[in-house]
Amino acid sequence: MISKSDLKQINHYVREIPKGYRPDMRVPARIYADDALLEAAMHDRSMEQLINTTTLPGVVSHTMAMPDVHQGYGFPIGGVAATRLPSGVISPGGVGYDINCGVRLVTTGIPAEELRPHLKMVMDALYAAVPKGTGRGCIIRLSDREMNQVLERGAAWVVKKGYGTEEDLQHTEEGGSMAGGDANKVSRRAKERGRQQLGSLGAGNHFLEVGEITEVYDEEAARRLGLRLGDACIWIHCGSRGLGHQVCSDYVRDLQGAVSRYGIKLPDRELVCAPFDSPEGQAYFAAMVCAANFAWANRQAIMHQVRRTLEEVLTGKVHRFELRLLYDVAHNIAKVEEYEFNGERIKVCVHRKGATRSFGPGVEAVPQDYRDLGQPVLIPGDMGTASYVLLGTEKAMRDTFGSTCHGAGRVLSRRAAKKKIRGDKLRERLESRGIVIKAGSMPGLAEEAPDAYKDIDRVVQVVHEVGIARKVAKLEPMGVIKG
Repeated sequence: MISKSDLKQINHYVREIPKGYRPDMRVPARIYADDALLEAAMHDRSMEQLINTTTLPGVVSHTMAMPDVHQGYGFPIGGVAATRLPSGVISPGGVGYDINCGVRLVTTGIPAEELRPHLKMVMDALYAAVPKGTGRGCIIRLSDREMNQVLERGAAWVVKKGYGTEEDLQHTEEGGSMAGGDANKVSRRAKERGRQQLGSLGAGNHFLEVGEITEVYDEEAARRLGLRLGDACIWIHCGSRGLGHQVCSDYVRDLQGAVSRYGIKLPDRELVCAPFDSPEGQAYFAAMVCAANFAWANRQAIMHQVRRTLEEVLTGKVHRFELRLLYDVAHNIAKVEEYEFNGERIKVCVHRKGATRSFGPGVEAVPQDYRDLGQPVLIPGDMGTASYVLLGTEKAMRDTFGSTCHGAGRVLSRRAAKKKIRGDKLRERLESRGIVIKAGSMPGLAEEAPDAYKDIDRVVQVVHEVGIARKVAKLEPMGVIKG
């Protein structure tokens, strides 16, 4: 079991587990955390899982845990690792079961105080309009042919059908349509699970939230992003639903054989993987891309429903408003990217498992109208605490393969949260603070209680102080919908 004395202090917020800590380590491992967050990470398998990621064939530089790190499947959630291509491995455990779980932020231009008298009506309408929960429910029903088109074209297909605008695509990571998908690599079972879920919120930590901008740290950047102090915004946090889960399950099973075929030795079978350029690695990547595209299509469809609903219920009740997508980011994904390493430009597969892309100014992948600022970084909190908008930095490009944290990070498992917290009491507590809560079940609400998560203010402050993302604005919840 690793102890704090095994970690080398790089600076106030960065500690490193040296390559020699374990004989199978290929590179060091780093954790970004203050003392309190580090202490929390030592109480589950996060650090052990982080060390395990350093054993992956082809891994370069160092692997990383962000300050919101907690135990996951294979990789810790909050883990980042890059493997050198073409033969470095790709691992489903480095992406996760909810492929492209991600978040988008929509600005409204409506002052929160103007919206507040209508808030309950708005939340009731949104709750009725957006399907949620673990089962079926969708905004768009898909034929076999349409499902394949969604898997390969993502949000672009949804927009072409009239559910959004070209600006929405420009403000979505990868334009909402990541290249390299092949619907033939997605199982029939996965497609069936997703067929009646396009445009649905799901359950667990997924949510739809109305929040108020309560603090601005960089006025010029906030102005450019359309963030005005006191305005209401809308967060949409969800992923690829049952389709993505099935894709991960299928390939965790299928890649077990690849580990032995390619002579790969792993300390944990949850790290099952294959060389990226192998038939098995290419098949998983193509299927993962399809699931990521489904998730972008899903969030796009939900946003269209939110737009339509607010137009119906708020027209004539508030002054002029416009729902504009600020940005949409993925935080469970593997990407092929290029970075400088030891004086040369190399191509790598960056696994971000519960981590957000944080590209700095001037990077071509950042939307043109934000390119001189850096990529918007969206860090949602839980339903009782703040969420943040940050910007990516050049330092992230140098130090973390353009990555930063993705949220608060759990300190209690869902089971532990339900044992400790009563959903009805939690709702009373949140509503006493003026937060409107709409939830499918009280046990489900308890699972996502603020008490189950780390202090998001601390998490965000770490990445801001280290310089791998910089704070622009803080938002606090007004109303929350949970599946």
